[in-house]
Amino acid sequence: MVEEKINHKQLGLSDEDVLKMYETMLMARRLDERMWLLNRSGKIPFVISCQGQEAAQVGAAFALDHTKDYIAPYYRDMGIVLHFGMTPKELMLSAFAKAEDPNSGGRQMPGHFGQKKNRILTGSSPVATQVPHAVGVALAGKIRQEDFISFVTLGEGSTNQGDFHEGANFAGVHKLPVIIMVENNKYAISVPVERQLGCAQVSDRAIGYGMPGYTVDGQNPLEVYRVVKEAADRARRGEGPTLIETVTYRLTAHSSDDDDRQYRTAEDLAEGRANDPILLFENYLKEAAVITEEGLQEMNKKVMAIVNEATDYAENAPYATPEHALKFVYEEGDGE
Repeated sequence: MVEEKINHKQLGLSDEDVLKMYETMLMARRLDERMWLLNRSGKIPFVISCQGQEAAQVGAAFALDHTKDYIAPYYRDMGIVLHFGMTPKELMLSAFAKAEDPNSGGRQMPGHFGQKKNRILTGSSPVATQVPHAVGVALAGKIRQEDFISFVTLGEGSTNQGDFHEGANFAGVHKLPVIIMVENNKYAISVPVERQLGCAQVSDRAIGYGMPGYTVDGQNPLEVYRVVKEAADRARRGEGPTLIETVTYRLTAHSSDDDDRQYRTAEDLAEGRANDPILLFENYLKEAAVITEEGLQEMNKKVMAIVNEATDYAENAPYATPEHALKFVYEEGDGE
């Protein structure tokens, strides 16, 4: 992919803005790396990774208004939920399935984000079900004439599910203020993208729903920011939905229970590592004289201190009591 050269100041972003973007990307990466270590040491049961997709997630999140917009993230979207207000400590509590986990009190698998105060719509295990949910929220906002948009993400494999087609079609018919962003990491678990799509790009499907579709370099947070910001502005003007495909690499196996060496070549994995969005953005920031190598090292120390604190807190936090498993299953009352 040929990367279009773009400067953050052309987009109206300050040096402080792009440093915050980088810090959020780095926080997602370091949390994810720690979770893999905890899983391999038997301390947490499951990891589904964001590694390689941080640029797409954070670039998009920064283009939204995190004080009023609604998001329906999919299971890899640690970068998005961090920007929308979920803390490293809360993400670790979820990984350890502790009682204080804000998503579900330890009931759900990690990556099933949900937090009412930050307008993070609760996700569920069947993929693509978040699309009609996000579309429904956008419909409610339009009916109530409220000033927000909804933003939903999913993987390219999930665009073959009925929920995606039904949600996208409904959004297109009713010109709803929703952005559908597909994080195309080129594998639906073990199935490569060329065996998933009959069209060249996911964005080619947009025309069938009556909305514009764009494919963008998902390794460049500034490119993603630009396209998502344009889509958000369009939605706020009442001009309807947009389908955006961000092309990324999945730097890990599908999950901690998968071995991608069974279906990926060494060349494929090497290409992904050569296009690591963290390293690419570091190079950009240094070339733009936004930060020095010493500054990057200091930021990494700061992030690692937060990751260590979050890990220690979550590991020592209490699990839910056994009887808590019976809550929220049946209606509770006095029987009258």
